[in-house]
Amino acid sequence: MVSVSSALPPPIATQILPVALSDIDFPRDADMPNVQQSSVTYTNLHKAADMIRNHIAPVAFPTETVYGLGASALSTTAVRQIFAAKNRPLDNPLIVHISSVSQLRRLLDTKIPNIYEPLIQKFWPGPLTIILPLPAPIRNEDGIETPAISPACTPGQNTFGVRMPSHPVARALIAISDTPIAAPSANASSRPSPTTAMHVYTDMAGRIPLILDGGACNVGLESTVVDGTVSPPAILRPGGVSIEEIRKYGGPLWMGVITGKSDAGHDEKVRTPGMKYRHYSPKAKVVVFLGQGDGSGGEILRYLRGLKGDSKLGVLPSRLFNLDSWDEEIKK
Repeated sequence: MVSVSSALPPPIATQILPVALSDIDFPRDADMPNVQQSSVTYTNLHKAADMIRNHIAPVAFPTETVYGLGASALSTTAVRQIFAAKNRPLDNPLIVHISSVSQLRRLLDTKIPNIYEPLIQKFWPGPLTIILPLPAPIRNEDGIETPAISPACTPGQNTFGVRMPSHPVARALIAISDTPIAAPSANASSRPSPTTAMHVYTDMAGRIPLILDGGACNVGLESTVVDGTVSPPAILRPGGVSIEEIRKYGGPLWMGVITGKSDAGHDEKVRTPGMKYRHYSPKAKVVVFLGQGDGSGGEILRYLRGLKGDSKLGVLPSRLFNLDSWDEEIKK
């Protein structure tokens, strides 16, 4: 039986604090952002960074993909708070987020494998997660070893996933806290991933103390996860970077990239989220119509006219769909 995080924590007050992208300047190769010190953004970023750094509570924040729920990847206590807030299965790994390549190098005890260099150059910062071997434990002066990354991030694995988000709020939060941040999407487990602060609030109000509101996310889809530690290299989770882009910009070593299976068995250990448990599960019924072109074929209309009069409906059409003529047909 798969274990799930402990019971949800007692309800707490959840604040939504604004952060303005215009107050943050974070060049691609910089280690620290420039943030307007007299701004509300500066105050709110430092408040959230303090929570992360001191393992007080998880914080929700925007990335270019979806809103994330972050805590220190160095602390098992902090990471467990993420699992509790989301009611997330404990065997579902978490991706570690860094603000710069230099921060990643400080975390590792070896160099970044060469196979990733072209992808890092092209897609970092951005929606690409790479799989790396876990760094060796850290030994203190008394000879006591502690994991470099919390084992709660990598249940039963000798690898971990890491990415550098391009969203200035996310990068600034990680850099200011000076802490690698473990962060899944900021929604209740199995629910659709949030792309606005209000989406987060709908799912997480009373479960976390703070949501940084940086506006809507641009991509709306989680990061692509690639594994260059195996041969041939594999895409473990599709996302914001396509397999065609991986092949185009990854160089010869990525031309033979394959797509890994996404339906791991009940007791199977996985290297990344998205391989075992369902994502994007809305509460409403979803009906998919294939091969409908501009929508004039009549199959969709016949379905809609068979619905009850008080039914609520949302439509996500393709680019070929002729909404104007379809709207006139519905009124008939």
